[in-house]
Amino acid sequence: MAANEDQEMELEALRSIYEGDVCFRELSPVSFQYRIGESGDPKAFLIEVSWPETYPQTAPVISMDAFFNNTISSAIKQSILDKLMVEVEANLGTAMTYTLFEYAKDNKEVFMENQPVNTVTSVSNSIAIGTPDVPASKKKDKKEHLSKTQKRKLADKTG
Repeated sequence: MAANEDQEMELEALRSIYEGDVCFRELSPVSFQYRIGESGDPKAFLIEVSWPETYPQTAPVISMDAFFNNTISSAIKQSILDKLMVEVEANLGTAMTYTLFEYAKDNKEVFMENQPVNTVTSVSNSIAIGTPDVPASKKKDKKEHLSKTQKRKLADKTG
């Protein structure tokens, strides 16, 4: 449960504001995640904000440890967290979860400007039309993979 009236009011506001927003996720009544950027965007990242009992008089816990952020360098993560903490200090004593999420959305490009983009290149972009060069009889036969149980039964029969 939310520890105080301020948290209850902010929780109600967050639910109202982000209703239907696929980027927002309420992990618990005091813990939230927001994805900054689109799903396929290589510069997208996820921020998790958790409220301690004394929030908003004390700073929320901001984390970027989610699996979604594994491709982001630790230096970039720390830089983003440092910039968010400046916002936290400026808003201490007021409801700030929405402010932090919006600040991160507004500054996404600046936050991620030094993050290298890992582009996935496809192995082959060509489409072959016609008959393949290798006759069907020369194709390698696919090896049959057996489960542990199947291997044991086979070993029991032969051994």
